[in-house]
Amino acid sequence: MTLKLCSICAALALAFATGAQAQTTSTSKDTAKADRPSADRKVKNAEEDRIEADAKAAKAKCEAMQGNQKDVCEKEAKAKEKVAKAELDAKNSPSPRNQRKVAEVKAEGEYDVAKEKCDDMKGNEKNACQKEARAKHDRAKADIKKQYAQKETKSTSATAGSTTK
Repeated sequence: MTLKLCSICAALALAFATGAQAQTTSTSKDTAKADRPSADRKVKNAEEDRIEADAKAAKAKCEAMQGNQKDVCEKEAKAKEKVAKAELDAKNSPSPRNQRKVAEVKAEGEYDVAKEKCDDMKGNEKNACQKEARAKHDRAKADIKKQYAQKETKSTSATAGSTTK
């Protein structure tokens, strides 16, 4: 309930802040350019606050749980928070490096959650679960590496092709 209220308040504050800035008129182009970075920063800060509020709410839901179920819930909440922050960084400064970071953070989060889920098991079942989680993680990392290596090769060859003309 409080998370929804906080999210709504943050959204309203953001809407009023951007609306008020849109209504103000500046006589100089320089002052308009100077206002943009601070507005962008306010939006980014609001997004970061929303992510942290969502994470706190998710962790609060875990408090009612017990044992490994609680640990899994906390790992999931932490993973979602890290992914959201990485996606925000990629949104604010889009680059192949940031997109790769998002994919890597997602893979790490999935691996951490899978490892935690394996803790419920015992003996050979637990070992098999951990090996499967590790194998999925290694495949995901290899896929990410392959995907971004191909993108680098394409951009490098395109750059080299344009310089030889």
